Amino acid sequence: MQVFSDTAQIKEVVDAFKAQQLTIGFVPTMGALHKGHLALVEKALANNDKVFVSVFVNPTQFNNTDDLDKYPRDLENDMHLLESISKELLIFAPSVDAMYQGNTVSQQFDFDGLEHVMEGKFRKGHFDGVGTVVKRLFEIVRPDNAYFGEKDFQQLQIIKKLVDKHHIPVNIIGCEIHRESSGLAMSSRNSRLTDKQKKAAAFIYKTLKTAKQYFGTKSANEVTKWVTKQFENQELLELEYFIIADVETLKQIKRKSKTKTYRAFIAVYVGEIRLIDNIALN
Repeated sequence: MQVFSDTAQIKEVVDAFKAQQLTIGFVPTMGALHKGHLALVEKALANNDKVFVSVFVNPTQFNNTDDLDKYPRDLENDMHLLESISKELLIFAPSVDAMYQGNTVSQQFDFDGLEHVMEGKFRKGHFDGVGTVVKRLFEIVRPDNAYFGEKDFQQLQIIKKLVDKHHIPVNIIGCEIHRESSGLAMSSRNSRLTDKQKKAAAFIYKTLKTAKQYFGTKSANEVTKWVTKQFENQELLELEYFIIADVETLKQIKRKSKTKTYRAFIAVYVGEIRLIDNIALN
């Protein structure tokens, strides 16, 4: 497995791959890898000649410095997990200075409003940080295909918008959410949960599944009120938001339409740890 920290080295390797007309797959991560990440890597390996995986905790997408400081980091374990899948992977693990060249600030982006709802509403500047680092990674790795999990569905839609508006020649592929046996969506943050918290957090997906059933016969407003009430009785969980939105605009809906596709989105605090999840409704 080759590990790079320098962008100039990657340029040489990518130039050689492009000269041979080899396809490049790319899986951007913030490390603390789990089975969900590994599934993305396996999909990339199955469909590309060469695959890069980046491991970089991006400071500009954290609006909470405490959250950034506590974000789990274990590069040695990440390398071990990746090597167990394939020794042919190429790993990009840059420093903050290498990524931002001494100027650790976000560009400002216009994602046609996708950035102002849900995560964007509760985490100011988050998607400017995401857009900045993903655009930079795409410029360095120059992949043909890039793979992102649907747990961060809003991020997935924003990255598709980024690629479209900035004419970046990469195919964005969304991959299904991987879950623990309890139904809890796999997340790097799960490693910070106590056993008691993790058991309680399984309630999030259980509630989403029931909300999906209710959405077949009840209005979006009725389902939202029901979900909100369920969390009032959860001692360890604090609901930040539950929203039913159009998958294209990500705007909260008032009335259902048979011609539209919807998802339910949720953010919940388990103690000080913030978890997100979503589910397709139709």
